[in-house]
Amino acid sequence: MSLGKATGQLPLSSLVPHYDALLFAYGASKDRKLGIPGEELKGVYSARDFVGWYNGLPEHATLDFQLDSSEEAVIIGQGNVALDVARMLLSPLERLRETDISEHALDALSRHRVRRVKVVGRRGPLQAPYTIKELRELITLPGVAFQPPDSVSLTDPKKLPRPLKRIAELLQKGSKLNIQEAEKSWELLYMLSPTSFGEDTSRSGALGGVTFGKTEFVKTPDSTEWRLDDLRNLRVQPSSTGGSTSLDTKLAFRSVGYQSEPIDGFQDIGIPFDRKMGIIPNDLYGRVLDHREGPGELTAGHVPGMYCAGWVKRGPTGVIASTMDDAFTSADILAKDWADGVKFNDPDEPKEGWDAVKQEVERRNIRSVSWKDWERIDAEELRRGKTKGKEREKCKSVSEMLHILDS
Repeated sequence: MSLGKATGQLPLSSLVPHYDALLFAYGASKDRKLGIPGEELKGVYSARDFVGWYNGLPEHATLDFQLDSSEEAVIIGQGNVALDVARMLLSPLERLRETDISEHALDALSRHRVRRVKVVGRRGPLQAPYTIKELRELITLPGVAFQPPDSVSLTDPKKLPRPLKRIAELLQKGSKLNIQEAEKSWELLYMLSPTSFGEDTSRSGALGGVTFGKTEFVKTPDSTEWRLDDLRNLRVQPSSTGGSTSLDTKLAFRSVGYQSEPIDGFQDIGIPFDRKMGIIPNDLYGRVLDHREGPGELTAGHVPGMYCAGWVKRGPTGVIASTMDDAFTSADILAKDWADGVKFNDPDEPKEGWDAVKQEVERRNIRSVSWKDWERIDAEELRRGKTKGKEREKCKSVSEMLHILDS
């Protein structure tokens, strides 16, 4: 197909007649905001946008991050994305050059001034959502010192469940480098919740620091009955004794979770969406439920032929392995419904699947990209990377990808 074709989307309503069932397994495209004063100040960035920027995602490739504004960066949140941001700011440039990081990001990171990174969380070391793999990689980063926390809450690691014991021991050990002697360093701060971003007194509209209120656990389990779920799921509340602390910085990243959004056309095909939770209402197995209010009643039946999986089903939690397990559950329930004769979408009407959809795409003059087309784009990115001595150099825009296919 030529570039003369439109690059629009096929409406969901055009897919439904051609399939017995649809399964929605898309992720979370929107990041959560803190909703505190000063969040709009220049120098406060989304970690999601930053990750998309250095990975060369077209929607983020043109963003501008003022990384040369501060020697200290504050990252709010302690999940793997937060640690990824810290790793990019602290990694030696030579190491980054060997990766598939985009050239525009590599250039900006070569000029940044960040030397110290503080990664701040609302709860304690054993409740933070980072994984041990990400934590170990950052602690052992060449040329970077890690300041161990003052204490790993809930005391003796030997009494902890094995997953948390490994994390506690890693945190207590710290890095081989002395933090006073290292050129770059980072630390984890716990039991702090952001309350406001402060304006720089010398630069109007720019970030000057972040203020945090202290937190405390709502309740801690008896030390003789420590269980993994008990410790992982401890909740916090503002400290009963009050207290706050401020961190001076001109560079802060918000990394407090993602949120899914509804796809255009959901309403047309009878799929509700819970905007507060950021999920498609479902029965936890993957069947989409109709939670819309009718005249005087609230229905909760299965929307025929509609299923979901992953973050849009259960919220933005878990890593690839847990998301795969969740997908298997949804696929199994779909197959079971089929075998049990559960009503699907217009069961008496024959479905033609992709063949019919392809005709609809051509009728609407919409450009499509095939697997072979993707392989051509992939090969070109690998070729460009090879000339620069790296794994690949990614395309920055959709138009650039389409130009490769038409050249």
